[in-house]
Amino acid sequence: MSGGRLAEGLALIFDMDGVVIDSNPEHCATWTEFNRRYGIETTDEMIARMYCKRNDEIVRDYFGDGLSDEEVAARGAAKEQLFRERLVGRLQDVLVPGILNFLQEYQQYPIALATNAEPANVEFVLGQSGLLSYFRAIVDGHQVRNPKPDPEVYVKAAGLLKIAPANCVVFEDSLSGVTAARRAGMRVIGLCTTHVYLQGTSITVDNFFSRELRSWLQAQAVTASA
Repeated sequence: MSGGRLAEGLALIFDMDGVVIDSNPEHCATWTEFNRRYGIETTDEMIARMYCKRNDEIVRDYFGDGLSDEEVAARGAAKEQLFRERLVGRLQDVLVPGILNFLQEYQQYPIALATNAEPANVEFVLGQSGLLSYFRAIVDGHQVRNPKPDPEVYVKAAGLLKIAPANCVVFEDSLSGVTAARRAGMRVIGLCTTHVYLQGTSITVDNFFSRELRSWLQAQAVTASA
């Protein structure tokens, strides 16, 4: 497979849910099933509040602020265990189209993952999909104090890659994720897995087979701040 073209000194940083894996429908279905254990029917409004949030935020939103930190962690872990169980044997079917080919094309460049997701989910998705080896750095939601839309997760990923934030290109599918990347001073490409259009992105593509995506990446230059 021919290598993708990217200026030396640039790096690629990927969100996970909605970018590497089209998992948001599965997360929605899992929260719906999980919440019913506690007699809660999950509404569309609740689902809309879920996107790109860390589990502790979602659990407190859905179940209230009266839970201890230990119970919040336990419920979040139980929900994610259910999520992984639902995906056993069909993870390859929910990868965003073209992601494996794309990572193979650009593997000679610095690539990182920066996500609000739980560490166990990151290990499961990357390990079971065979994509783990393509990422030189991984930052999950437990490695930062402040989740997206705070820029901390992206700034940390850039630091691990030893690339200036201005020279990092981020792939995102959510509004809060785009906000985080922009606040970090990075360029952002939107994936249309969650929203048709994402304000603040340089381009928006359906998946990683996009020719427009490759042309745009080839046209990017390293900034003077590198």
